[in-house]
Amino acid sequence: MDDLTAEERELAAMVREFAETVVAPRSYEADRTHTLPMDVVAQMGDLGLFGLPFPEQYGGQGGDYLALGIAIEALARVDQSIAITLEAGVSLGAMPIFRFGTEVQKNELLPDLLAGRALAGFGLTEPEAGSDAGATRTTARLDGEEWVIDGTKQFITNSGTAITRFVTVTAVTGTVDGRKEISTIVVPNGTPGFTVEAPYDKVGWNASDTHPLTFDGVRVPAGNLLGERGTGFRNFLSILDEGRIAIAALATGAAEGCLEEAVAYAKSRTVFGSALSTRQNAQFTLARMRARVHTARLAWHHAARLRDEGRPFAEQAAIAKLVAGEAAMDNARDATQIFGGNGFMNEFPVARHYRDSKILEIGEGTTEVQLLVIARGLGLAG
Repeated sequence: MDDLTAEERELAAMVREFAETVVAPRSYEADRTHTLPMDVVAQMGDLGLFGLPFPEQYGGQGGDYLALGIAIEALARVDQSIAITLEAGVSLGAMPIFRFGTEVQKNELLPDLLAGRALAGFGLTEPEAGSDAGATRTTARLDGEEWVIDGTKQFITNSGTAITRFVTVTAVTGTVDGRKEISTIVVPNGTPGFTVEAPYDKVGWNASDTHPLTFDGVRVPAGNLLGERGTGFRNFLSILDEGRIAIAALATGAAEGCLEEAVAYAKSRTVFGSALSTRQNAQFTLARMRARVHTARLAWHHAARLRDEGRPFAEQAAIAKLVAGEAAMDNARDATQIFGGNGFMNEFPVARHYRDSKILEIGEGTTEVQLLVIARGLGLAG
């Protein structure tokens, strides 16, 4: 982290201490019981983590996206579920309101989100619309001064907690020149016809809150439109570009957590009369893990700084997510191998990382989507 300022280093140290003293001791039980510890979420709010990249006028900390990534990375070292709760709470919950909302919407919704008193979800993915988000089937039609929404969403993070305030959903609101007009609409939790279905039984991220959503004749005021009508597709693409930086930071933290656990275990584990860490094959494995962490961090730092400077960053965000996601998955596999049989036991953090890390190659744009973005940057679009 040689490129960080003194203030950024202080933030990293603060969140790292919080992760080790507050988050880590709860992680195994939270994962085992599939329970998001809301008191930990509240403490994250008290630390100002949910408000890091937002201006002070809305209750934020006046920081930037690099600061958010630093916090997410530090949390992901010990618990990806907690890290994704922060990432989604900011990137998918609050950021669409800040980027595209009216001043009325911002003043009404942002203060509680940025303080961690409330969470929000972003309803994009559907059973038939994952990577191909243009295949959205959820519809919203104007009936007088109300939107009437029908459809389903799936894999929606932070959508069913006790403090979830609303979800922002993409919906087809008409057609323009024969193409779907997609808009985004804020739907408060508890609105009649809006059902948060039972949580998923997932492979990993077990303490993260994730649900399918159903909309059956849901009526919300016309003023709940977020951004201009028909700009939903373009707006959510920009939100995903930013989110990929944050996911890359999360993946980097996961990769580093695996490395730290594997190094400590290799030093303490005696094999055939000597420490595992003295054997060259183990040393080479750990060295490759270290190189992956370093490369992933450079990639997401670069993308974040471009974003914060107002420069184009979409391709660099895709590169960062690709590199960091693969680093997390590769390091989880190698750490599990270093641990041997113990790496297959859920009580060890590397086992959670092994289960958790695969989604980093899928969520907020699959590996294949990142490759398409990078290929287009090379002028290879078909």
